[in-house]
Amino acid sequence: MSKATKPTTSTWAGKTIKYLWMAFFGGLILFILFVWMVSINFLGLFGALPDFKALENPESELASELYSADGVLLGTYFRENRSPVNFEDLSPNLVSALIATEDVRFEEHSGIDMMAMLRVFVKSILLGQDAGGGSTLSQQTAKNLFKTRTDASQGILSSVPGLRMLIIKTKEWIVATQLERAYTKNEILTLYLNTSEFGSNAYGIKTAAATFFNKTPAELNIQESAVLVGLFKAPTYYSPVFNPDNSLRRRNTVLGQMLKNDLLSQEEFDSISKLPIELDYRVQNQNQGLATYFREIVKADLLKWAKENLKSDGTSYDLFGDGLKIYVTLDSRMQRYAEEAVREHMSELQKAFYKEMGNREPWIDESFRVIPNFIEDAVKRTEAYRLLKVRYGDNTDSINFKLNEKKKMRVFSWDGERDTLMSTMDSMRYYKKFLRTGFMSMDPHTGHVKAWVGGIDHKFFKFDHVKQGKRQPGSTFKPFVYAAAIENGYSPCYSVIDQPVEVYIPGQPTWSPSNADGKFSYEKMTIRRAMAKSVNSITAYMMKKLSPKIVLETARRLGVTSDLQEVPSLALGVNDVSVFEMVGAFGTFVNKGEHTTPYYIDRIEDKNGNVIQQFTPRKRPAMSEEHAYLMTYMLRGGFEEEDGTSQGVPRTLRDGNELGGKTGTTQNASDGWYMGISKDLVSGAWVGGDDRAIHFRSWTAGQGGRTARPIWVKYMTKVYADQSLGYTKGPFPRPDRPLSIEINCDRYEQDSQRFADFDYDAKKNDF
Repeated sequence: MSKATKPTTSTWAGKTIKYLWMAFFGGLILFILFVWMVSINFLGLFGALPDFKALENPESELASELYSADGVLLGTYFRENRSPVNFEDLSPNLVSALIATEDVRFEEHSGIDMMAMLRVFVKSILLGQDAGGGSTLSQQTAKNLFKTRTDASQGILSSVPGLRMLIIKTKEWIVATQLERAYTKNEILTLYLNTSEFGSNAYGIKTAAATFFNKTPAELNIQESAVLVGLFKAPTYYSPVFNPDNSLRRRNTVLGQMLKNDLLSQEEFDSISKLPIELDYRVQNQNQGLATYFREIVKADLLKWAKENLKSDGTSYDLFGDGLKIYVTLDSRMQRYAEEAVREHMSELQKAFYKEMGNREPWIDESFRVIPNFIEDAVKRTEAYRLLKVRYGDNTDSINFKLNEKKKMRVFSWDGERDTLMSTMDSMRYYKKFLRTGFMSMDPHTGHVKAWVGGIDHKFFKFDHVKQGKRQPGSTFKPFVYAAAIENGYSPCYSVIDQPVEVYIPGQPTWSPSNADGKFSYEKMTIRRAMAKSVNSITAYMMKKLSPKIVLETARRLGVTSDLQEVPSLALGVNDVSVFEMVGAFGTFVNKGEHTTPYYIDRIEDKNGNVIQQFTPRKRPAMSEEHAYLMTYMLRGGFEEEDGTSQGVPRTLRDGNELGGKTGTTQNASDGWYMGISKDLVSGAWVGGDDRAIHFRSWTAGQGGRTARPIWVKYMTKVYADQSLGYTKGPFPRPDRPLSIEINCDRYEQDSQRFADFDYDAKKNDF
């Protein structure tokens, strides 16, 4: 029996081995056939793979970046906040942490790590232990770049249970090996870091480093690098912001991997692993950083541009995914000074407004009586009310209940954001009491906008008061009347008596404006002094001699684009205009009579740095060089004439300098303006309430010299103090040709001591 069984056992073993080899080779052939079918997407069963062109030029959504004239990143436009970097921009600490944790044999394999796959097979499949995914950095890069796990890349067989992941993995193996042939190791590593998600709306290492640590990738130290690499496992679960304990453990795991692979010494590990995670967390959005209002205005312009311009392939540009680089004329230093000037002044002005208001509401009519139902009417114009109306229809009880229901909210204050309980009605009442502002500064010679502050806080007050908002300019419109006079042969020395003026309008009541103080001096004065003192009667007299039509045409030529009514009261600024167009118009005087439309987008480049479009300013002659210079002389009167409305400007700005300026205040002080010019800069400021009914009760407290001029003063003081900007004091350049008229018409000796005691808050009348 025993002899008979031996051949049988030997035969069975031999056959078993033979079948195993046949199964192995058969399985290998089937696997190779399977990989081949996946690679060509056989019969559309597996989903397409990227072609060679896509591998050579992988597409991923890149944020478009907005850069200032001095090279500072102002903000980004994105769906996925991602900006690429080069390998040279990466910290060696980051590279070491990444390789040690994610792919220790990265330099040795060609896209697939067979040892890692064997480890996963034995531990995860046979022993049921967690051995990780076994994916190489090349495979993970393939997943990031080509979205191999999305439904869009799947074929018919992807719906078969168990096959989907095998197909996905096979695709990633194939693409990984192709990437290894197309790119160097450093390029693959950089691609991976540029395409990975880190949570907190940060895509790519550049954005992640800035978001969590306010650093560039090159500046990351060992522990910061370990924190960011730790996020690859699960960005939310290991977030240092939302799950700091998990993040700390994961960071130390990464440090442990670096120690294990001799990329960190034991001493370094012991020291660093005990350190807490120190964040400088800043999620990038359009409510933070410099020039928030400006960035929104530019975005609207860029979206329009993207629709009107096509790429070489015939498709439109995508502002939120094409990685465009937009260079603007703003100077980040000047922008910061403008924002500081607004914040410093408006926070103090708001206190003065609260103090004058007391327990009274600030929405008042012409008789200074509180307007009934003002907030109730205002809330009906909000989106919140519209949605409640849709939900409850004509059920006013339900709508009113919801409007007055208290809820948690974070609100703006000049002392910082604060958490509180408020209803919709409460918040409406609260926010309506804040004064708003708009400020813009421009180089009149190039038209380059240098600073733009559209409001007091973009997060809570979205409306831009530089270009979008329009309000009555009051007396800041008067220079256009006098510009028309100069062009029509009147000298700055032309004298007029300050007395009542009546202008007859067919079919309308006679127009006879009073002065700001309600009095007439009956003094004879030059039109330069009249403009400096902002005397209404003399402006009305000049309007009567010139005609509204001539003044309107002059204002248009100088750069005022808003609708203007051809009426005598136009002289006193009764038609709404924007800060944007007023600054451009005043720039014409400084730029020797050539009008340059304010210009803020310089050029647009694609993601590779190729210039797509170079913008040029729009310029046109608007008045003669001599007449423009005479207008700078007229505007200097506010500083140089006795009782000029700019006499309250500190001597630190005025000494050794020629400046021009014009205040403006509308009826009941609803709007305060100041336009200031120097030889190199033209700037304008507006201050007022969200509604014209919201204003100071006292005309003196609400005049432009108090509400708007201090912003310009603070801004110019900061600009002159920064010598790196190159703005210096000095006279306005005279025309090349001699003046055809005499302008030395000062009738009052300018005793320097006379105004030495005037301080920043000097009470000066202006209208």
